[in-house]
Amino acid sequence: MEPDWIETREAFEVAAHWFVDTASAVGDRWHAPGLGEWDVRALVGHTTRSFLTIEDYLGKPPTQIDVSSAPDYYLAIRSMTSGPAVTQRGVDAGRALGDDPVAAVRGIADRVLHLVQASTGEELLTSIAGGMRLIDYLPTRTFELVVHTCDLAVALSLPMSPPSAAARAVMQVATEVVIDDGQAGEVLLALTGRRSLPEGFSLV
Repeated sequence: MEPDWIETREAFEVAAHWFVDTASAVGDRWHAPGLGEWDVRALVGHTTRSFLTIEDYLGKPPTQIDVSSAPDYYLAIRSMTSGPAVTQRGVDAGRALGDDPVAAVRGIADRVLHLVQASTGEELLTSIAGGMRLIDYLPTRTFELVVHTCDLAVALSLPMSPPSAAARAVMQVATEVVIDDGQAGEVLLALTGRRSLPEGFSLV
């Protein structure tokens, strides 16, 4: 089914606002543990890349479309989502937020939200997985915002309460990845309390 641009954009927008609001609650805890090797500053910095890659990738129009959906994007980049380089990019992005990280986060989010609001969804960009339409790439940014805002909420001992529109969009992507990757059985058994997911299980 062809994605709906208005719904896709609105899910991204509410996820963005939830992230900004959660980052605004950090207070003096920027050096507290965040996720894995990241402190809170690095986790927030990494999450801002959900915005920055949109700007960056739209500036690199492709000659063809290589990836036609958000689930296909995640299946294509699975080997690229961890490692020292990813960790360091998060650290660097956190440092780049400067002396007023909350103001920096708000500025980045506002700038990219305006860019997305002025778009039609048919714009082409070059992601790390190849050429995509914005309407197909944007759900991956909603996914990253929601997952990492949950991470941030855990680090700050705040409720994990993603907005329903964003949560629904993210769960749709996750479901498609699980099905396409042949892992629906494992996930269904876990969701219905029959057994736990295998150690180390991850969609991405």
